[in-house]
Formats: sequence, structure tokens, C-alpha cells
Amino acid sequence: MSKISRKSRLRKGKRGVQKGIIHIQAGFNNTIITVTDVRGQVILWSSAGACGFKGTRRSTPFAAQAAAEYAVRASMDRGLKQAEVMISGPGPGRDTALRAIRRSGVTLSFVRDVTPMPHNGCRPPKKRRV
Repeated sequence: MSKISRKSRLRKGKRGVQKGIIHIQAGFNNTIITVTDVRGQVILWSSAGACGFKGTRRSTPFAAQAAAEYAVRASMDRGLKQAEVMISGPGPGRDTALRAIRRSGVTLSFVRDVTPMPHNGCRPPKKRRV
């Protein structure tokens, strides 16, 4: 094993934080939970697909709850105590994932919806002439 790979593995294993940001990306087909530190560097992530849900069951609220519980449990093992939550997307798992995070025991400083909303949107196609 080379010196560089050993050093990077040590650095990844030690990344424990007390305060972090939990990003919930709720799409129509999957829910992805990403836990980052306050600078935005990813500590760990989880998704409904990674928790073993396949096909249409991946887009259910129960799958999002399972992904959120796994992500929060793993981040609490690394020392997470306080978190901010950023929710993005219109998917069915957004409320259930937030509920699972609230129940977990992590202190939430605030919850923010960061779903991108168009101010004026794209230019519409030209009018059809018949």
C-alpha cells in the first residue's frame, strides 16, 4: 500500500463533526440525503436506492424515511449533535424524511426549503402557425 492512499484513508475516517448540514433532495423517483459539515464538504450520504429499495418502492415516503434514519444514525456515530436542514425538490419523501430527522434526537437549528423556483422561466416556444 502506498503512502498516499494510507494517508487519504486516515483522513476520511477521522472526519467527525459536531455541527453539520443535512441536505434532502426529494425527487419523484428517489430521495437522497447528504450530510455535510458547515463548509459544505460531504461527510456521508444515503438514498432510498442505497437502502435496498428498487423500482417504484424507491419513490415512496417509507423509503425516504429509511434513508434519513440511516444517514442520521451514521452521522450521530461520527459525533453530529446540531444540524441545519436544507430541503430541495417536490418529491413524496420530503416531509417523511424531515420527520425522521426530527425524531432522531439531533438538535435542528433551522429548516429551509431551497427548491429552485423560476422567476420568469424559460422562453416559451414560438406560436404555431397553421
